Amino acid sequence: MSTSLLWTSLFAFFLVAGLALRFWLATRQIRHVAQHRHEVPGAFAGRVALAAHQRAAGYTIAKTRFGMLEMALGAAVVLGWTLLGGLDMLNQSLIAWMGGGMWQQIALLACFALIGGALDLPMSYYQTFVIEQRFGFNQMTPALWFTDIVKSTLVGAVIGLPIAALILWLMAAAGSLWWLWAWGAWMGFNLVLMVVYPLFIAPIFNRFKPLDDASLAARVTALMKRCGFAAKGLFVMDGSRRSAHANAYFTGFGAGKRVVFYDTLLRQLSPQEVEAVLAHELGHFKHRHITRRIIGLFALSLAGFALLGWLAARSWFYTGLGVIPNFNLTGVSGSAPNDALALLLFMLAAPVFGVFLSPLSAQISRRHEFEADAFAVAQTRGADLASALLKLHEDNASTLTPDPVYVKFYYSHPPATERLARILPTAASAT
Repeated sequence: MSTSLLWTSLFAFFLVAGLALRFWLATRQIRHVAQHRHEVPGAFAGRVALAAHQRAAGYTIAKTRFGMLEMALGAAVVLGWTLLGGLDMLNQSLIAWMGGGMWQQIALLACFALIGGALDLPMSYYQTFVIEQRFGFNQMTPALWFTDIVKSTLVGAVIGLPIAALILWLMAAAGSLWWLWAWGAWMGFNLVLMVVYPLFIAPIFNRFKPLDDASLAARVTALMKRCGFAAKGLFVMDGSRRSAHANAYFTGFGAGKRVVFYDTLLRQLSPQEVEAVLAHELGHFKHRHITRRIIGLFALSLAGFALLGWLAARSWFYTGLGVIPNFNLTGVSGSAPNDALALLLFMLAAPVFGVFLSPLSAQISRRHEFEADAFAVAQTRGADLASALLKLHEDNASTLTPDPVYVKFYYSHPPATERLARILPTAASAT
Protein backbone atom coordinates (compact mmCIF):
# COMPACT_ATOMS: atom_id res chain seq x y z
CA MET A 1 0.00 0.00 0.00
CA SER A 2 1.39 3.42 -0.95
CA THR A 3 1.93 6.10 1.69
CA SER A 4 -0.74 8.26 0.06
CA LEU A 5 -3.35 5.49 0.18
CA LEU A 6 -2.41 4.63 3.75
CA TRP A 7 -2.86 8.30 4.74
CA THR A 8 -6.24 8.39 2.97
CA SER A 9 -7.37 5.25 4.80
CA LEU A 10 -6.18 6.55 8.16
CA PHE A 11 -7.93 9.89 7.67
CA ALA A 12 -11.18 8.23 6.54
CA PHE A 13 -11.10 5.81 9.47
CA PHE A 14 -10.66 8.55 12.07
CA LEU A 15 -13.31 10.71 10.40
CA VAL A 16 -15.88 7.90 10.55
CA ALA A 17 -14.78 6.65 13.98
CA GLY A 18 -14.92 10.14 15.46
CA LEU A 19 -18.37 10.76 14.03
CA ALA A 20 -19.64 7.39 15.30
CA LEU A 21 -18.23 8.05 18.77
CA ARG A 22 -19.82 11.49 19.01
CA PHE A 23 -23.15 10.14 17.75
CA TRP A 24 -23.04 7.41 20.38
CA LEU A 25 -22.31 9.94 23.11
CA ALA A 26 -25.11 12.22 21.91
CA THR A 27 -27.66 9.40 21.93
CA ARG A 28 -26.57 8.48 25.46
CA GLN A 29 -27.07 12.08 26.55
CA ILE A 30 -30.52 12.33 24.97
CA ARG A 31 -31.66 9.03 26.45
CA HIS A 32 -30.31 9.76 29.93
CA VAL A 33 -31.80 13.25 30.13
CA ALA A 34 -35.16 12.03 28.80
CA GLN A 35 -35.29 9.22 31.37
CA HIS A 36 -34.76 11.65 34.26
CA ARG A 37 -36.89 14.56 33.09
CA HIS A 38 -40.01 13.56 35.06
CA GLU A 39 -38.53 14.06 38.52
CA VAL A 40 -36.20 16.65 40.04
CA PRO A 41 -33.08 14.97 41.52
CA GLY A 42 -33.35 14.48 45.28
CA ALA A 43 -30.53 16.90 46.05
CA PHE A 44 -32.51 19.68 44.37
CA ALA A 45 -36.02 18.79 45.55
CA GLY A 46 -37.74 21.90 46.84
CA ARG A 47 -35.05 24.15 45.35
CA VAL A 48 -35.70 23.60 41.63
CA ALA A 49 -39.24 23.53 40.25
CA LEU A 50 -40.27 20.54 38.16
CA ALA A 51 -41.25 22.88 35.30
CA ALA A 52 -37.74 24.40 35.28
CA HIS A 53 -36.17 20.94 35.39
CA GLN A 54 -38.27 19.77 32.44
CA ARG A 55 -37.52 22.94 30.48
CA ALA A 56 -33.81 22.30 30.96
CA ALA A 57 -34.25 18.71 29.82
CA GLY A 58 -36.11 19.80 26.70
CA TYR A 59 -33.49 22.44 25.90
CA THR A 60 -30.63 19.96 26.35
CA ILE A 61 -32.29 17.34 24.17
CA ALA A 62 -33.08 19.86 21.44
CA LYS A 63 -29.50 21.19 21.43
CA THR A 64 -28.01 17.69 21.41
CA ARG A 65 -30.19 16.56 18.51
CA PHE A 66 -29.27 19.68 16.60
CA GLY A 67 -25.63 19.01 17.45
CA MET A 68 -25.91 15.59 15.82
CA LEU A 69 -27.09 17.24 12.61
CA GLU A 70 -24.22 19.73 12.83
CA MET A 71 -21.75 16.89 13.31
CA ALA A 72 -23.04 15.00 10.28
CA LEU A 73 -22.99 18.09 8.07
CA GLY A 74 -19.56 19.07 9.39
CA ALA A 75 -18.14 15.66 8.53
CA ALA A 76 -19.71 15.90 5.07
CA VAL A 77 -18.12 19.33 4.54
CA VAL A 78 -14.68 18.03 5.60
CA LEU A 79 -15.11 15.07 3.26
CA GLY A 80 -16.19 17.39 0.46
CA TRP A 81 -13.18 19.66 0.89
CA THR A 82 -10.72 16.77 1.04
CA LEU A 83 -11.34 13.32 -0.45
CA LEU A 84 -14.12 14.50 -2.77
CA GLY A 85 -11.85 17.16 -4.27
CA GLY A 86 -13.47 20.45 -3.24
CA LEU A 87 -10.28 22.14 -2.07
CA ASP A 88 -8.33 20.93 -5.09
CA MET A 89 -11.00 22.25 -7.43
CA LEU A 90 -10.99 25.64 -5.74
CA ASN A 91 -7.20 25.81 -5.80
CA GLN A 92 -6.90 24.84 -9.46
CA SER A 93 -9.61 27.32 -10.43
CA LEU A 94 -7.80 30.17 -8.69
CA ILE A 95 -4.48 29.19 -10.26
CA ALA A 96 -6.07 29.18 -13.71
CA TRP A 97 -7.58 32.61 -13.03
CA MET A 98 -4.78 34.33 -11.09
CA GLY A 99 -1.67 32.26 -11.69
CA GLY A 100 0.47 31.24 -8.75
CA GLY A 101 2.01 33.42 -6.08
CA MET A 102 1.07 35.14 -2.85
CA TRP A 103 -2.18 36.73 -4.03
CA GLN A 104 -3.51 33.41 -5.26
CA GLN A 105 -2.74 31.84 -1.87
CA ILE A 106 -4.43 34.65 0.05
CA ALA A 107 -7.41 34.35 -2.30
CA LEU A 108 -7.54 30.61 -1.57
CA LEU A 109 -7.64 31.22 2.18
CA ALA A 110 -10.25 33.98 1.81
CA CYS A 111 -12.50 31.93 -0.50
CA PHE A 112 -12.25 28.92 1.81
CA ALA A 113 -13.28 31.06 4.79
CA LEU A 114 -16.15 32.71 2.92
CA ILE A 115 -17.51 29.42 1.59
CA GLY A 116 -17.23 27.82 5.03
CA GLY A 117 -19.00 30.77 6.61
CA ALA A 118 -21.79 30.63 4.03
CA LEU A 119 -22.29 26.91 4.67
CA ASP A 120 -22.64 27.63 8.40
CA LEU A 121 -25.29 30.33 7.98
CA PRO A 122 -28.40 28.08 7.80
CA MET A 123 -27.33 26.21 10.94
CA SER A 124 -26.62 29.44 12.79
CA TYR A 125 -29.98 30.88 11.77
CA TYR A 126 -31.86 27.74 12.87
CA GLN A 127 -30.08 27.58 16.22
CA THR A 128 -30.78 31.25 16.95
CA PHE A 129 -34.30 31.70 15.64
CA VAL A 130 -35.71 28.22 16.24
CA ILE A 131 -34.01 26.51 19.17
CA GLU A 132 -33.00 29.57 21.21
CA GLN A 133 -36.29 31.27 20.32
CA ARG A 134 -38.36 28.25 21.36
CA PHE A 135 -36.87 28.21 24.86
CA GLY A 136 -37.02 31.96 25.37
CA PHE A 137 -33.32 32.80 25.10
CA ASN A 138 -33.07 34.60 21.79
CA GLN A 139 -33.26 38.39 21.90
CA MET A 140 -31.82 39.01 18.44
CA THR A 141 -33.65 40.32 15.42
CA PRO A 142 -32.81 39.04 11.93
CA ALA A 143 -31.35 42.47 11.20
CA LEU A 144 -28.99 42.29 14.18
CA TRP A 145 -28.05 38.71 13.30
CA PHE A 146 -27.17 39.75 9.75
CA THR A 147 -25.30 42.84 10.97
CA ASP A 148 -23.19 40.67 13.29
CA ILE A 149 -22.29 38.44 10.36
CA VAL A 150 -21.18 41.39 8.26
CA LYS A 151 -19.17 42.86 11.12
CA SER A 152 -17.55 39.52 11.93
CA THR A 153 -16.59 39.01 8.30
CA LEU A 154 -15.03 42.46 8.01
CA VAL A 155 -13.19 42.18 11.33
CA GLY A 156 -11.98 38.71 10.38
CA ALA A 157 -10.65 40.03 7.07
CA VAL A 158 -8.92 43.05 8.63
CA ILE A 159 -7.28 40.93 11.34
CA GLY A 160 -6.92 37.55 9.67
CA LEU A 161 -5.60 38.40 6.21
CA PRO A 162 -2.46 40.25 7.40
CA ILE A 163 -1.40 37.48 9.81
CA ALA A 164 -2.16 34.89 7.12
CA ALA A 165 -0.03 36.80 4.62
CA LEU A 166 2.81 37.01 7.16
CA ILE A 167 2.74 33.27 7.84
CA LEU A 168 2.63 32.49 4.10
CA TRP A 169 5.61 34.79 3.56
CA LEU A 170 7.54 33.06 6.37
CA MET A 171 6.72 29.65 4.90
CA ALA A 172 8.28 30.76 1.61
CA ALA A 173 11.21 32.84 2.87
CA ALA A 174 12.37 31.52 6.26
CA GLY A 175 13.85 28.20 5.13
CA SER A 176 13.40 24.80 6.73
CA LEU A 177 12.70 26.32 10.15
CA TRP A 178 9.87 28.52 8.84
CA TRP A 179 7.49 26.79 11.24
CA LEU A 180 9.40 28.12 14.25
CA TRP A 181 9.24 31.70 12.98
CA ALA A 182 5.60 31.26 12.05
CA TRP A 183 4.83 29.94 15.52
CA GLY A 184 6.50 32.99 17.06
CA ALA A 185 4.46 35.31 14.82
CA TRP A 186 1.24 33.45 15.67
CA MET A 187 1.87 33.62 19.41
CA GLY A 188 2.79 37.30 19.23
CA PHE A 189 -0.40 37.95 17.29
CA ASN A 190 -2.49 36.20 19.95
CA LEU A 191 -0.87 38.15 22.77
CA VAL A 192 -1.47 41.44 20.98
CA LEU A 193 -5.06 40.41 20.30
CA MET A 194 -5.62 39.84 24.04
CA VAL A 195 -4.77 43.51 24.57
CA VAL A 196 -6.54 44.89 21.52
CA TYR A 197 -9.78 42.87 21.72
CA PRO A 198 -11.43 44.50 24.77
CA LEU A 199 -10.45 48.00 23.69
CA PHE A 200 -11.28 48.02 19.99
CA ILE A 201 -12.99 44.81 18.81
CA ALA A 202 -15.54 43.93 21.50
CA PRO A 203 -17.14 47.44 21.37
CA ILE A 204 -17.91 46.85 17.68
CA PHE A 205 -20.45 44.22 18.72
CA ASN A 206 -21.59 45.27 22.20
CA ARG A 207 -21.96 48.37 24.32
CA PHE A 208 -19.93 48.55 27.52
CA LYS A 209 -20.58 51.00 30.32
CA PRO A 210 -18.95 51.37 33.73
CA LEU A 211 -20.69 49.56 36.57
CA ASP A 212 -22.87 52.26 38.12
CA ASP A 213 -24.05 50.30 41.17
CA ALA A 214 -21.82 51.93 43.79
CA SER A 215 -22.57 49.32 46.46
CA LEU A 216 -21.79 46.38 44.16
CA ALA A 217 -18.71 48.15 42.80
CA ALA A 218 -17.40 48.67 46.35
CA ARG A 219 -18.08 45.03 47.21
CA VAL A 220 -16.33 43.77 44.07
CA THR A 221 -13.39 46.15 44.50
CA ALA A 222 -12.91 45.02 48.11
CA LEU A 223 -12.97 41.38 46.99
CA MET A 224 -10.33 41.99 44.33
CA LYS A 225 -8.13 43.91 46.77
CA ARG A 226 -8.49 41.10 49.30
CA CYS A 227 -7.39 38.61 46.64
CA GLY A 228 -4.50 40.74 45.43
CA PHE A 229 -6.06 41.30 42.02
CA ALA A 230 -6.01 44.54 40.05
CA ALA A 231 -8.32 45.41 37.18
CA LYS A 232 -8.53 48.49 35.02
CA GLY A 233 -12.29 48.80 35.29
CA LEU A 234 -15.66 47.20 36.02
CA PHE A 235 -18.01 47.14 33.05
CA VAL A 236 -21.53 46.01 32.20
CA MET A 237 -22.16 44.56 28.74
CA ASP A 238 -25.52 44.63 27.00
CA GLY A 239 -25.68 40.87 26.54
CA SER A 240 -29.47 41.04 26.68
CA ARG A 241 -29.51 42.49 23.13
CA ARG A 242 -28.72 39.01 21.85
CA SER A 243 -29.54 36.43 24.49
CA ALA A 244 -31.08 35.86 27.90
CA HIS A 245 -28.08 33.75 28.93
CA ALA A 246 -25.97 35.27 31.71
CA ASN A 247 -22.23 35.39 32.23
CA ALA A 248 -19.29 37.33 33.66
CA TYR A 249 -15.69 37.25 32.52
CA PHE A 250 -12.27 38.83 32.67
CA THR A 251 -10.76 40.19 29.51
CA GLY A 252 -7.50 41.87 28.60
CA PHE A 253 -3.95 41.10 29.58
CA GLY A 254 -1.62 42.11 32.41
CA ALA A 255 -2.53 45.38 34.12
CA GLY A 256 -5.14 46.08 31.45
CA LYS A 257 -7.52 43.34 32.61
CA ARG A 258 -11.18 44.29 32.81
CA VAL A 259 -14.09 42.73 34.66
CA VAL A 260 -17.19 42.45 32.47
CA PHE A 261 -20.66 41.54 33.74
CA TYR A 262 -23.53 40.69 31.44
CA ASP A 263 -26.51 42.88 32.27
CA THR A 264 -28.56 39.68 32.46
CA LEU A 265 -26.30 38.38 35.24
CA LEU A 266 -26.81 41.49 37.36
CA ARG A 267 -30.57 41.17 36.96
CA GLN A 268 -30.64 37.52 38.00
CA LEU A 269 -28.25 37.46 40.96
CA SER A 270 -28.05 39.31 44.27
CA PRO A 271 -24.92 41.37 45.05
CA GLN A 272 -23.66 38.60 47.35
CA GLU A 273 -24.12 36.02 44.59
CA VAL A 274 -22.38 38.24 42.03
CA GLU A 275 -19.47 38.56 44.44
CA ALA A 276 -19.31 34.77 44.80
CA VAL A 277 -19.33 34.27 41.03
CA LEU A 278 -16.55 36.83 40.63
CA ALA A 279 -14.57 35.12 43.39
CA HIS A 280 -14.79 31.92 41.37
CA GLU A 281 -13.32 33.72 38.36
CA LEU A 282 -10.59 35.19 40.56
CA GLY A 283 -9.82 31.66 41.67
CA HIS A 284 -8.78 30.81 38.13
CA PHE A 285 -6.22 33.61 38.23
CA LYS A 286 -5.07 32.80 41.77
CA HIS A 287 -4.39 29.18 40.78
CA ARG A 288 -2.75 30.38 37.55
CA HIS A 289 -5.21 28.43 35.41
CA ILE A 290 -5.17 31.16 32.75
CA THR A 291 -1.38 31.18 32.64
CA ARG A 292 -1.32 27.38 32.37
CA ARG A 293 -3.83 27.46 29.54
CA ILE A 294 -1.78 30.05 27.66
CA ILE A 295 1.39 27.98 28.15
CA GLY A 296 -0.50 24.88 27.04
CA LEU A 297 -1.71 26.74 23.95
CA PHE A 298 1.86 27.82 23.22
CA ALA A 299 3.16 24.26 23.54
CA LEU A 300 0.34 22.70 21.53
CA SER A 301 0.63 25.27 18.74
CA LEU A 302 4.42 24.78 18.62
CA ALA A 303 3.91 21.05 18.17
CA GLY A 304 1.28 21.76 15.52
CA PHE A 305 3.52 24.10 13.54
CA ALA A 306 6.42 21.63 13.77
CA LEU A 307 4.19 18.84 12.48
CA LEU A 308 2.91 21.06 9.69
CA GLY A 309 6.50 21.94 8.78
CA TRP A 310 7.20 18.25 8.29
CA LEU A 311 3.96 17.40 6.49
CA ALA A 312 4.09 20.36 4.10
CA ALA A 313 7.13 18.90 2.32
CA ARG A 314 5.53 15.49 1.66
CA SER A 315 3.45 14.95 -1.43
CA TRP A 316 1.40 12.15 0.15
CA PHE A 317 0.01 14.63 2.68
CA TYR A 318 -1.72 16.43 -0.20
CA THR A 319 -2.59 13.54 -2.52
CA GLY A 320 -3.87 11.44 0.39
CA LEU A 321 -6.39 14.20 1.14
CA GLY A 322 -7.58 14.68 -2.43
CA VAL A 323 -5.33 17.57 -3.47
CA ILE A 324 -2.82 17.70 -6.32
CA PRO A 325 0.27 19.48 -4.93
CA ASN A 326 2.06 22.14 -6.96
CA PHE A 327 5.61 20.91 -6.46
CA ASN A 328 6.39 20.98 -10.17
CA LEU A 329 3.69 23.34 -11.32
CA THR A 330 4.31 26.75 -12.84
CA GLY A 331 1.33 29.04 -13.10
CA VAL A 332 0.64 31.74 -15.63
CA SER A 333 2.19 34.43 -13.43
CA GLY A 334 4.90 32.41 -11.72
CA SER A 335 5.31 29.53 -9.31
CA ALA A 336 2.30 28.11 -7.48
CA PRO A 337 3.44 27.14 -3.97
CA ASN A 338 1.63 24.75 -1.66
CA ASP A 339 1.76 26.82 1.50
CA ALA A 340 -1.90 27.85 1.67
CA LEU A 341 -2.93 24.32 0.71
CA ALA A 342 -0.83 22.92 3.54
CA LEU A 343 -2.39 25.30 6.05
CA LEU A 344 -5.93 24.47 4.98
CA LEU A 345 -5.40 20.72 4.85
CA PHE A 346 -3.86 20.79 8.30
CA MET A 347 -6.80 22.83 9.61
CA LEU A 348 -9.20 20.27 8.15
CA ALA A 349 -7.31 17.17 9.30
CA ALA A 350 -6.23 18.18 12.82
CA PRO A 351 -9.75 18.20 14.36
CA VAL A 352 -10.45 14.77 12.85
CA PHE A 353 -7.67 13.29 14.97
CA GLY A 354 -7.91 15.76 17.85
CA VAL A 355 -11.48 14.81 18.79
CA PHE A 356 -10.12 11.86 20.75
CA LEU A 357 -8.17 14.23 23.02
CA SER A 358 -11.38 15.95 24.18
CA PRO A 359 -11.73 13.91 27.41
CA LEU A 360 -8.24 14.95 28.55
CA SER A 361 -8.80 18.68 28.08
CA ALA A 362 -12.29 18.42 29.61
CA GLN A 363 -10.94 16.64 32.67
CA ILE A 364 -8.28 19.28 33.23
CA SER A 365 -10.88 22.03 32.87
CA ARG A 366 -13.26 20.38 35.36
CA ARG A 367 -10.45 20.08 37.89
CA HIS A 368 -9.73 23.78 37.48
CA GLU A 369 -13.39 24.57 38.08
CA PHE A 370 -13.38 22.65 41.35
CA GLU A 371 -10.26 24.55 42.45
CA ALA A 372 -11.87 27.88 41.56
CA ASP A 373 -15.00 26.91 43.50
CA ALA A 374 -12.89 26.09 46.57
CA PHE A 375 -11.17 29.47 46.30
CA ALA A 376 -14.53 31.24 46.04
CA VAL A 377 -15.84 29.46 49.13
CA ALA A 378 -12.75 30.56 51.04
CA GLN A 379 -13.26 34.21 50.03
CA THR A 380 -17.07 34.48 50.16
CA ARG A 381 -20.01 32.56 51.57
CA GLY A 382 -20.36 29.11 50.04
CA ALA A 383 -24.12 29.39 50.32
CA ASP A 384 -24.03 32.42 48.00
CA LEU A 385 -21.98 30.54 45.42
CA ALA A 386 -24.31 27.55 45.65
CA SER A 387 -27.43 29.67 45.19
CA ALA A 388 -25.80 31.55 42.29
CA LEU A 389 -24.94 28.27 40.56
CA LEU A 390 -28.49 27.03 40.99
CA LYS A 391 -29.95 30.25 39.58
CA LEU A 392 -27.58 30.21 36.62
CA HIS A 393 -28.32 26.55 35.89
CA GLU A 394 -32.04 27.26 36.00
CA ASP A 395 -31.90 30.51 34.03
CA ASN A 396 -29.60 28.99 31.40
CA ALA A 397 -31.69 25.79 31.30
CA SER A 398 -28.69 23.57 32.06
CA THR A 399 -29.75 20.02 32.78
CA LEU A 400 -29.21 18.64 36.27
CA THR A 401 -29.06 15.07 34.98
CA PRO A 402 -26.48 14.77 32.19
CA ASP A 403 -25.15 11.39 31.12
CA PRO A 404 -21.96 10.62 33.13
CA VAL A 405 -20.02 9.37 30.10
CA TYR A 406 -21.03 12.41 28.05
CA VAL A 407 -19.85 14.61 30.93
CA LYS A 408 -16.41 13.00 31.04
CA PHE A 409 -15.96 13.42 27.31
CA TYR A 410 -17.32 16.93 26.78
CA TYR A 411 -18.07 18.94 29.93
CA SER A 412 -15.55 21.67 30.68
CA HIS A 413 -17.53 22.47 33.86
CA PRO A 414 -18.62 19.79 36.37
CA PRO A 415 -22.37 19.16 36.60
CA ALA A 416 -24.21 21.12 39.29
CA THR A 417 -24.67 18.00 41.41
CA GLU A 418 -20.90 17.47 41.66
CA ARG A 419 -20.10 21.13 42.29
CA LEU A 420 -22.70 21.54 45.02
CA ALA A 421 -21.63 18.26 46.64
CA ARG A 422 -18.25 19.89 47.26
CA ILE A 423 -19.36 23.46 47.91
CA LEU A 424 -22.06 22.88 50.53
CA PRO A 425 -20.08 20.72 53.01
CA THR A 426 -17.17 23.16 52.80
CA ALA A 427 -19.50 26.09 53.32
CA ALA A 428 -21.14 24.36 56.31
CA SER A 429 -17.80 23.65 57.98
CA ALA A 430 -16.76 27.27 57.51
CA THR A 431 -19.78 28.61 59.42
